[in-house]
Amino acid sequence: MAEVASMTAAMEDIRAAASTLGIDISNIDLDSIRLPPGESFGILSDDEDLHEEDPLDYDAGFGNIVVVDNLPVVPREKYDKLEGVIRKIYSQIGVIKEGGLFMPVDPDTQKTLGFCFIEYNTAQAHGQPSEAELAREKTNGYKLDRAHIFAVNMFDDFDRFMKVPDEWAPPETKPHTPGENLQHWLTDEKARDQFVIRAGSDTEVLWNDARQLKPEPVYKRAYWTESFVQWSPLGTYLATVHRQGAAVWGGANAFNRLMRYAHPQVKLIDFSPGEKYLVTYSSHEPSNPRDTHRVVLNVFDVRTGKVMRDFKGSMDEFSVGGAGGVSGVSWPVFRWGGGKDDKYFGRIGKNVISVYETETFSLIDKKSLKVENVMDFSWSPADPILALFVPELGGGNQPARVSLVQIPSKEELRQKNLFSVSDCKMYWQSNGDYLAVKVDRYTKTKKSTYTGFELFRIKERDIPIEVLELENKNDKIIAFAWEPKGHRFAVIHGDSPRPDVSFYSMRSGSNTGRVSKLTTLKGKQANALFWSPAGRYIILAGLKGFNGQLEFYNVDELETMATAEHFMATDIEWDPTGRYVATSVTSVHEMENGFNIWSFNGKLLYRILKDHFFQFLWRPRPPSFLSPEKEEEIAKNLKKYSKKYEAEDQDVSMLLSEQDREKRKMLKDEWERWVNDWKRWHEEEEAERQRLRDGEASDEEEEYLAKEVEVEELLDVSEEVLSFDLDQE
Repeated sequence: MAEVASMTAAMEDIRAAASTLGIDISNIDLDSIRLPPGESFGILSDDEDLHEEDPLDYDAGFGNIVVVDNLPVVPREKYDKLEGVIRKIYSQIGVIKEGGLFMPVDPDTQKTLGFCFIEYNTAQAHGQPSEAELAREKTNGYKLDRAHIFAVNMFDDFDRFMKVPDEWAPPETKPHTPGENLQHWLTDEKARDQFVIRAGSDTEVLWNDARQLKPEPVYKRAYWTESFVQWSPLGTYLATVHRQGAAVWGGANAFNRLMRYAHPQVKLIDFSPGEKYLVTYSSHEPSNPRDTHRVVLNVFDVRTGKVMRDFKGSMDEFSVGGAGGVSGVSWPVFRWGGGKDDKYFGRIGKNVISVYETETFSLIDKKSLKVENVMDFSWSPADPILALFVPELGGGNQPARVSLVQIPSKEELRQKNLFSVSDCKMYWQSNGDYLAVKVDRYTKTKKSTYTGFELFRIKERDIPIEVLELENKNDKIIAFAWEPKGHRFAVIHGDSPRPDVSFYSMRSGSNTGRVSKLTTLKGKQANALFWSPAGRYIILAGLKGFNGQLEFYNVDELETMATAEHFMATDIEWDPTGRYVATSVTSVHEMENGFNIWSFNGKLLYRILKDHFFQFLWRPRPPSFLSPEKEEEIAKNLKKYSKKYEAEDQDVSMLLSEQDREKRKMLKDEWERWVNDWKRWHEEEEAERQRLRDGEASDEEEEYLAKEVEVEELLDVSEEVLSFDLDQE
C-alpha cells in the first residue's frame, strides 16, 4: 500500500510539471524514453529496487548495562546471598532482564571478583534518563558497609576510559570568568533590606527604604509563581512553584532563573538550613478510591538540580507525628539537623525515627532508630542532637519520656521521665543552648489538666534539668517564645479575655544556673509573641479576635515603648536586622489588604494598600562573619562607628525637610493663585454688584442698614364639620 501511494504521488508530480510546461502527457510514450548512458537522475530501475536491502535495526550500544565495582569478595556458598542483596538494591530502580545480573567468579579460588554487570530491560527513551543511568546516579557511592562503597559506571563508558592516553598532558588553561555574585544585595550602601510581596497576579521584590518612608522597586513580574514564593534560609535564592516543578532565582542586578527542579504537581517545598538541598512534595490520587493518596518526595541538590534521593509511598507512611501540614501529612516531612552543614535529616515513622546522612543519602548504620510509640522529635538548631517525646504506655504503667540523642552515634545523652502526661511540646532556643518542654499533665481526678515546663541546659555538664511551674498552675498557656540568641523567654498565660504575659531568665543574678521571673504584665490584649531577631525587643500581638493590637516592649528596661493597632492584621514579621517590623492583612480578609512598616520602637513609617494581598516575606540575611569579640568591640565603640551614619541620616533628614518645604511652598503658591483669581473675578463683577444695589458703589457691609420685614401670607383655607353629641356632657 505504501509503494502504491508513493507511485501515485510521483505521477501527480509528473503531471503537474507537464502542465506547467504546456505538454500533453497523454501523447507521450513513456516506454520509449531512454536516459543518457551512465545517468540515472536518481531513478531506480526495477532490478535495482530489488537489490536494495532494508537497514537492519542494530542495538546502538550497551546503554542499558551498568558495572558495579567494590563488591565484597565472597566464596561460592555466599554467592546467592550477595546476589540477592544486589538484586534487591537495583530492582528498585528498574526491571532487570532475565539473566541480566552477572557476577564473575575466579575459577581458581571459586570466589567472586568484586564486581558485577547488571542489564536492564530498557535503554534511554524519549529524552528521559535510562534505568541504567538512574542506577548509576543513585547508587554510585552507595555504602553497603564501611569497607564496601559502590563504584558504578555505564558499560558504554569503558571505551572512553580505554582511550585515555598513557602519557599525561596538562589540561588547557581557560581564562577565569567569575560567576554572578548572588550576595550582591548585601552590599547595598544604605544597608537596606529587601522583601517580596504577592498581590493579585504580581510578585514584587522591593527595598525597604525607611529613610525615604517608602519602598523602592527592585523587580516585578506577573504570574511569576502558580501558588507561592519562598526565600532560601540564607536569602541567596527566591523559589517559585509551578505545575511542572520548582525553580530558584537570583542574581546581582536582576532575578534570573538559576535552576529548575522537575517535580510534576509539586505542592510544597523546603530548603535545608544551609541551602544545599531542596525537598519537594506532591500527592497523587490513587486509581483505586479505597487506597490512600500516593506521596512523592524528592531531595534535590540546589546547585546542580540533581535528584539525590527520592521517597515514594502511601499517605499513611508519611502522616505520623508532628502537627500541621497538608492532606494529613506533617510538614516538613524531613527535618534537618546538624546546624548549617546540612549533614543529617530525619523523619518520623511508626515506632522509628529514620535519620539519613547526606554524604551517601542512606540511613545511618543502615537502620532506623527504633523507639516504641514515638510521637514527635525535633533537632537542635546548632548541633546534631535530636529531642524525642514518647507518651505513656500500658495505661500509665510506663511513664512518658523526653530523650536527647546524639547523632550519628545514637547515644542517649539525657532522659527525663514524665508522669500523668496529657500532651508535650518542645521549644529549642536558637543557639541550641536551652530546650523548653511544655508538659500538660492530668490532675489526680483526670478531669482537668495543668501545665509546667521542663528546662534543659544543653551546654552544661550532665545537662541539668529545671522544673518551672506558673504561680497559677491552672493557667492555660497561650504562647511561648525564646529570645533569639539570648537567655530569656516569654509566656502568655491565663483564661480570661485579657491574659497575662510573664518574662523569665535562665540566669538569676550571680547564679547563672537557675531560672528566675523578671516581671508579669497583667491583662494584655495579646495571643502571640514576636521577638526581635537581635533580642531585647518583643511585640505582644493580639491577632484574630483581638483585631491587631500591638504593644512594643523593651525587655531590658521592662517598659512599654509604644502601643498601636493594625486592624485585622493576620501576619507579623521582623526584618532580619531587628530594625523594622512588617504587619500585614492578607486576603483572608476582604478589606484593608496590604502592609505597614514600623520602626522597632513602634513608630509607623509607611503604609501600602494592595488588593488581593497574599504574601509578605523579608529576605533573610546570612550569619555575620564577625566574631563575637568583634561584635562586642563594635557595640562598645558604637558612637565612633555611627558618626558616618548619623551624618547620612542628617543629610536624608535635610533632604526630606527640603522636600517638605518645597511641598509646602507649592501648596502656598497654589493657594495664592486661587486667592488672586477670586480677587480678579471680584473686581470684574463690581459693576454688576453696583447695579444690583441700585447704584450704591461701596462693598463694605458696615455702610448698609439691615432691616427685617415680616410678611404674612394666607396659604390655604378649609372647612370641616364636626359632630357633637350633647349627651356626652
